[in-house]
Amino acid sequence: MSFYEFWYKTSGTWLNVGAIIFGTACGLFLGHRLSLKLQTVITQAVGLVIIFLGQNIATNLLKVKTKLGIDGIVIALICLVVGGLWGEWAQLEAKIQQTADLLKQKIVGSSTHFSQGLVSATLLFCIGPMAILGSLDNGLRGDHTILGLKSLLDGITSVAFASSLGIGVGFSALPLLLYQGSLSLLAGSLGGLAQSPSITLISGLGGLLLLGLGLNLLEIGKLPITAFLPSLVLVPLVWWLLNP
Repeated sequence: MSFYEFWYKTSGTWLNVGAIIFGTACGLFLGHRLSLKLQTVITQAVGLVIIFLGQNIATNLLKVKTKLGIDGIVIALICLVVGGLWGEWAQLEAKIQQTADLLKQKIVGSSTHFSQGLVSATLLFCIGPMAILGSLDNGLRGDHTILGLKSLLDGITSVAFASSLGIGVGFSALPLLLYQGSLSLLAGSLGGLAQSPSITLISGLGGLLLLGLGLNLLEIGKLPITAFLPSLVLVPLVWWLLNP
């Protein structure tokens, strides 16, 4: 793999890493000067942009139709319902939260703010639909739009985290680099599948999840986005079943 191909497939992850490091530096400089009200305003601004982006990406669902005439939005609905039930049955969101709480408790009880900042930031930055969808989109299409927006959000969050938890937040960029970079390179190895209808459906379904994430950031609702993540895995199977 040439350097250009490597950069083409992982550019969004490197942008994300840079944003976290820069945000951490700003947070260390600002300390406790960034008020909660300012943090809220910035987060809401990002939430609005995520909703706009999610709406545009979700329109991919309107571009796909099976041989039986079934629209992509119907396939998305089936995947969301089945995947959401699967995620709730497996208590996916609750288990992730429990794991995060357990790690935090152990670290807070036995170590310094450095470790707390590292674990807290890693969990926040690596777990979520934007990390998965953005990495896949970057690896498959070379498009780092989603990861670019995630970089902005993570950079802002790093400022707030680092102002209270210190430099450990910045070191979360390393596990993020390994996680998102691996996803992008794995997706990129799929090559020609980038143009398949199932990939278009995955992208559109991801847009719906981004809409939900934006609503959560604006505190309009509290959607269990993590519980819906299994729906992305179901897309190729449902497409195959409905498109004989």
